[in-house]
Amino acid sequence: MKEELMTFEGRIDEILPDGRFGVVLDNEHRIIAYTAGRMRRFRIRSIVGDRVHVEMSTYDLTKGRIVYREKIGGSAPGQRRKSFKRR
Repeated sequence: MKEELMTFEGRIDEILPDGRFGVVLDNEHRIIAYTAGRMRRFRIRSIVGDRVHVEMSTYDLTKGRIVYREKIGGSAPGQRRKSFKRR
């Protein structure tokens, strides 16, 4: 039987080594979270201040997995910075 996961929303407040992040949940608890495999595969980057959705197990409420980063204003998707040409 598969265990139930709880989903919470929060904000990244610290970037840690090895793809981990310090996340403050909306209920003011702080946890350590890592990026989900799909976010790594599509190279979705997260920075301090981003709003994220975190899945957590009922057995360990100090760790979680970031499954979604909310879109915030900025450049349009698919739009890249100008690249320079090497000579």
